[in-house]
Amino acid sequence: METLTVHPARPLLGTIEVPGDKSISHRAIMLGALSQGTTSISGCLDAEDCRATQAAFTTLGIPVQWTADRVVIDGRGQLGLTAPTQPIDCGNSGTTMRLLLGVLAGQPFRATLTGDASLSKRPMKRVTQVLRRMGARIEGQDDGNLAPLTIQGGALKGITYELPVPSAQVKSAILLAGLYVQDGVTVVKELVLTRDHTERMLLAMGLGDHLSILGDPLDGRTVTLRGGTALQGRQFRIPGDPSSAAFWLVAAALVRESSVTVRDVGLNPTRTGFLQVLQGMGAKVTVRPAPDDGWEPRGDVTVEWAPLHGTTIRRSLLPQLIDELPILMAAAAAAEGRTVIEEASELRVKETDRIESMRTNLMTLGVRVVVEGHTVIIEGPARLRGATVSSFGDHRTAMAAAIAGLAADGP
Repeated sequence: METLTVHPARPLLGTIEVPGDKSISHRAIMLGALSQGTTSISGCLDAEDCRATQAAFTTLGIPVQWTADRVVIDGRGQLGLTAPTQPIDCGNSGTTMRLLLGVLAGQPFRATLTGDASLSKRPMKRVTQVLRRMGARIEGQDDGNLAPLTIQGGALKGITYELPVPSAQVKSAILLAGLYVQDGVTVVKELVLTRDHTERMLLAMGLGDHLSILGDPLDGRTVTLRGGTALQGRQFRIPGDPSSAAFWLVAAALVRESSVTVRDVGLNPTRTGFLQVLQGMGAKVTVRPAPDDGWEPRGDVTVEWAPLHGTTIRRSLLPQLIDELPILMAAAAAAEGRTVIEEASELRVKETDRIESMRTNLMTLGVRVVVEGHTVIIEGPARLRGATVSSFGDHRTAMAAAIAGLAADGP
């Protein structure tokens, strides 16, 4: 078992960059593979999850060159994939499996998707049941809810679907399948906005006349896609991942007299809810947007230490900060008063049950935490004590605990 020891920190002062956005990296590889021509990606996140997406498309016959500073994909078009001769291993990546199901729904062959022990326990039915409505045939454990999943693609029909639970992965899988609908349109309605990287990249790759987005943050949004148009390969420079930046920005909010700037990080408004929460808790947050490059907002963010106070994180905001909730729980431990996170059920179906993993670790560090159903209540401020905690096999739990350790009274 690997162990990391974190010691209490002096003020954190400086400027850093974080690796490329994971959500965008997945989508750039996938859409590059489905495009006509070459797609060149700089800043692509080199991590096991994104490598799983790359390996999946290599198995499907798409040449991908991955070097230290660039990923180059020789796109073969939407029907240029070849039938795999072996199961496609998605590793630990739920994004790979869910979005790839959308792509495979329109292919004229049969494929099986597998994953590691953790991924094989994560629910897939939200995706598979919709793709079945569009015409794909999908088999798997628990009526297509658990991997391994076998999908037979083919001719798809357009549908109108209102997301019962906000999910950018489900939305993206439906839109990717919608690329293959020849007769009719695919409509996805969301009452709560989710990250929109897929829509932005589809527009950037030539679907401007076939993709419409209507709505606003108060009334939800409707995305309408008409298939039958080819994607065009292009260059992408991927911004830093705001979910990775969140750890360092919360660290600055936790450790007295700190000031940390993260450069060239994504500022997509569907991803920056954690900055709103930090500001609402009293942290000093400064955002400096970069010039618009036409597809994804980016810029520099600085957080300076200030006394924090408790807050309520409403359910409606959760899709904009679901990956940042573990580190925001660490911030809540240092805040004066009560912090309530409402109905965060999505945390229970990640790489681990993040409600339970964070509750256990924070209580070990001396924090009062109460869980009522899927609602988390944290009473602060706590005097964080040095202790031994567990990652529970989950990277965000591990990082949240490590950042909390910077403000503890011992290692």
